[in-house]
Amino acid sequence: MPLIMGMSVLLACQFLGELVARGLTLPIPGPVIGMVILLIGLMVNGKVPRSLRMTGEGLLRYLTLLFVPAGVGLMVHFTLIGRDLWPILITLVVSTGLTLAATAWGLDRLNRRRGGESR
Repeated sequence: MPLIMGMSVLLACQFLGELVARGLTLPIPGPVIGMVILLIGLMVNGKVPRSLRMTGEGLLRYLTLLFVPAGVGLMVHFTLIGRDLWPILITLVVSTGLTLAATAWGLDRLNRRRGGESR
């Protein structure tokens, strides 16, 4: 029963996210809004319920299976990707650099807030 409750919470948050995204015609995907709704709910609750923890751990155990469709898509569209290889590579390198910089900046700010030393 806990797994059913946890999955119901996850699906309800995704459904609410889809409703918000489509109802307000936002350019943000519904599942992303659903994750924000779940985050707010968890922050209000103050802890992760046991059923949600069990469901999340079960989904994470099989996370690698979700990469199979992406790998198949790469193989099927290899020629299409090959035509635009340089823009794809440049975008990947720049976005990775920006993500690393933003993460480092955020961690530095959090470290300063906690009273830690900054280099």
